Amino acid sequence: MRQVVIEPDFEAWRSTARGLLVNGVDPDAVQILDRETPQNLGLIFGQDDAPLRKVEPGNIVVPKAFLEAAQVAARHASPERWQLMYRLLWRLQKERMLMHVDIDPDVAELKRMEQQVRRDLHKMHAFVRFRQVTDEMPSGESREHFIAWYKPDHNILELAAPFFEERFPTMRWSILTAKQSVHWDPESRHLTWAAGCPREAAPQDDELEEMWRSYYKSIFNPARLNPRAMRSEMPVRYWQNMPEVQLLPQLMMQAGSRTDAMIKAQNAETAEAYLPPQHTLPALAQALPQCKGCELYCHATQAVFGEGHVHAELMLVGEQPGDEEDRKGKPFVGPAGKVLNRVVEELGLDRKTMYVTNAVKHFKFVDRGKRRLHQSPRLSEMTACRPWLLAELQAVRPKVVVCLGATAAKSLLGAKFALMKDRGKLVSSPYAEQVVATIHPSAVLRAMDPQGSEQLYDFLRQDLLFAHKAAMRQAG
Repeated sequence: MRQVVIEPDFEAWRSTARGLLVNGVDPDAVQILDRETPQNLGLIFGQDDAPLRKVEPGNIVVPKAFLEAAQVAARHASPERWQLMYRLLWRLQKERMLMHVDIDPDVAELKRMEQQVRRDLHKMHAFVRFRQVTDEMPSGESREHFIAWYKPDHNILELAAPFFEERFPTMRWSILTAKQSVHWDPESRHLTWAAGCPREAAPQDDELEEMWRSYYKSIFNPARLNPRAMRSEMPVRYWQNMPEVQLLPQLMMQAGSRTDAMIKAQNAETAEAYLPPQHTLPALAQALPQCKGCELYCHATQAVFGEGHVHAELMLVGEQPGDEEDRKGKPFVGPAGKVLNRVVEELGLDRKTMYVTNAVKHFKFVDRGKRRLHQSPRLSEMTACRPWLLAELQAVRPKVVVCLGATAAKSLLGAKFALMKDRGKLVSSPYAEQVVATIHPSAVLRAMDPQGSEQLYDFLRQDLLFAHKAAMRQAG
């Protein structure tokens, strides 16, 4: 039997498979191995090194369904994947509709491998946990670096990296696995690949541990508690990298009482009952302080209404008041407001001609000593407060609405709206005909480094200018 050793990637297999196929090599007469399979190392010296004739693909039949499945299945850890793929390719030359026969053993096995790789990729997206370290530079400066170690079942790091590149473009991060590592540099905007490393090479604990625990506690839904499903979706072997799992016993014990509280909250009032009959800005501003549509009023200093021109062509909607806004009772007067003012001034616009408000009217925060740290509002709180925002829209009737940040965008455009993917585009909403979403000014302040801050600032500036021009066109 002919033995062929290839590099463990799809392109190497495809090149080899084409040559074998054109030369008429039956799958039963060849064994395709890869160099990463330990038990195959002894076969390298016994392989047939006769060169294969280089040919054009010609009339080789490669259905799209096979190509798509094979590219993913090539990442599977099974050493049999290459042989299976070549056997299917061989059969497809005569059985043109083979990929539609789901009960065929070879087809079923390829699709099973593809599904397992995709599931492993989904798990990696969900269960990677970064830990913060500080890199000391030759210049004596230090910089933040976020490192994660992960153990995938299959060779999926190259498939997973673009997801993290898009999700954390301004962070300097590394993902380490036993076989391979990838590093992202926000300055050069490039991924760098390196050899793998053991678990011990990754950091163990840092200040982000508490953040992960707080986040998981906030999203845990006791009404959907299903321990069996949880173990299936979040297998025990992933737990060692997940600090939030330490909370599970406590959260499961409290599930019953928390579910009862959620049911009561669903029956609570929303802001609708507190709106005045006439939706004019003065009437709305006078009625807002009495609002008890959600529990946020219990902790905030005051409700913060919108501010600006009563018939503004451009309406800016942020997330919620910040600490300074809560104390002063006006929107966008804190650090984020200063960033917004700077952008407006650079564009030669006048904030007084705009109307500025927030999707949620009360400041949501958590006490940390003398500091009040911002917390993003829940969907229920955004929904409860939406009548105020819709009433403002009805009163002002702007030509274009600019959503500043993900919370405002989701409030008007739905929970599935992807801010970084669709920012800077004119879209329609059930609540406003022309909406442009962009980053929140506070994102500029939270950027990891000056380069990231500058890029986010440019996004905000470009999108606000685009929205202004669109509003002017609508105004005629």
